[in-house]
Parts: sequence; C-alpha cells; structure tokens
Amino acid sequence: MLDRAAQAGTPKDAATRRVRFRGAGFVPASSRFGGWIGLALVIAVWQLAGSLRWVNPLFLPAPSAIAKAIYELAISGALWQHVSVSLLRIGAGWLLGTAAGVAVGFAIGLSRIARSVGITFISALFPIPKIALLPLLILWLGIGEEPKIATIALGVFFSTAISVYSGVDAVPRNLIRMAQSFNVPFATIVRKVIWPGALPSILAGFRITASVALLLVVSAEMIGAQYGIGAFVLQAGNLMQTDQLLAGVVILSVFGLAVGKVINLLETKLLHWR
Repeated sequence: MLDRAAQAGTPKDAATRRVRFRGAGFVPASSRFGGWIGLALVIAVWQLAGSLRWVNPLFLPAPSAIAKAIYELAISGALWQHVSVSLLRIGAGWLLGTAAGVAVGFAIGLSRIARSVGITFISALFPIPKIALLPLLILWLGIGEEPKIATIALGVFFSTAISVYSGVDAVPRNLIRMAQSFNVPFATIVRKVIWPGALPSILAGFRITASVALLLVVSAEMIGAQYGIGAFVLQAGNLMQTDQLLAGVVILSVFGLAVGKVINLLETKLLHWR
C-alpha cells in the first residue's frame, strides 16, 4: 500500500526526465579569436595612453612608434641581418641539443646502466646557468659562432633529456608487458609503443626548449656579439633608444608565437590519436 501511494504521488515527468550525459571526457578548447581580441584591446589602450601623453614616450613608446622603428629597420636592412644571424644560431644550437637530448633521454629511459649514470650527471649539471659557461666555452672553442651555439645546445640538451626520459617513464607498463607477451621485438616495442606514448611529453619539451634557446641566444649575443637580436637590444638600451629596444622585444615575441604555432601543428598531426 505504501509503495503504491509513493508511486501515485510521483510526477510522471519526473520519472521520465532525461539526465544529461556527463561522460564525454575532458576536451580542452579555447576561443579561436579570444587571444587576438585581448591583444588588440591591450595595444589599443597602450596606443591611447601614448597618444594622450599619459606615459612618457622615453619610458614606454607607443605601439605606433615601435612599428615605425621596425619598418625603418626593415628598410635599412639591419633587421634582416640581425634576425638571420640569431635564427642561424638558434637553429644550429637547438638541433644539436635536441638530437643529443633525445638520444640520452631514451637511453636513460630504457637502460638501467644509463639511468644510474645519466640521472646523476643531469641532476648535477642541469641547475648550472648555461650562460655562465660562455666564457669557458670561448676559451675552449675560440671567439666566433661556436661558443654561442654550444651554449644554446647545452641549455636545450638538458631540458630535452629530462622531458624524454620522463615521457618514457610515463608510458603504461601494461602496454609494454602485453607487447612482450606476444614476443614483439624490442625495437618494434620502442617504435610502436614507447615512442607514441612518450611523444606528448617530448613535444611539450620542445616547446620549453624553444624558449630556452631564445633566452640563451639573446644572453649570449649581449655578452659577445656584433650582430643578432640580443646585440641589437643591448645597443639600443645603451643609447636609450627605447622604441628600437621594444622593436627587438616585439621581434622576439613574434618568433615565440611562430614557434608555438609550429609545435601546435606538430601536435595536431602527430597526436591525432589522443
């Protein structure tokens, strides 16, 4: 009787109400134009503050002044000279450091002997500021491009090695044991199981090492270089040419955006299975 009374008192629409499905998983997404709109608003407020003389142009030039400085540098040819030299140093140092870091990272992740030796050296040497080694590298390699490239390669190497062996360690061991149970060769396990599983961490490491390479090339060029974005920014700062100084900063920012876009494309292409 009580059950019948409870059923009779239950509204029909409540009994048949559909519940929204909540098991679709977490899919990170962002607005396509939200970042650009926010950046445009910041630039507009910045330009307004400069036009109304709210800020001293010596301390913070308006975006129009910075754009004019970039245009004049491009017309004179100095921009391309500085940018090409910096890109050559970044490219050579990043490629050398990445190749060595990937090899060492996989060795540490796959070999017990390499792990016991490699992690000790990486833990001891990674905290050292690589730019502090530039004078020593100049003594070893001479004055030229080699010390700057070696400084970038060292900074990229340690970050890459850490991201690679961390990615290898993050691969589920059940997948590796399953492949071993089917007598899959070791090389095939590395290529088909470990490499795809570690790839997200490796690409995240690439994003970090690109920034590290950019920081190190600017620092190295400020210490001992005639051409390059770092040398240009240092010279503009010494002459109090803040519009040109910020022009160099904007160029570095554009380079960072370009690198981030390239890595996003790599993630979309290589991690489509996620």
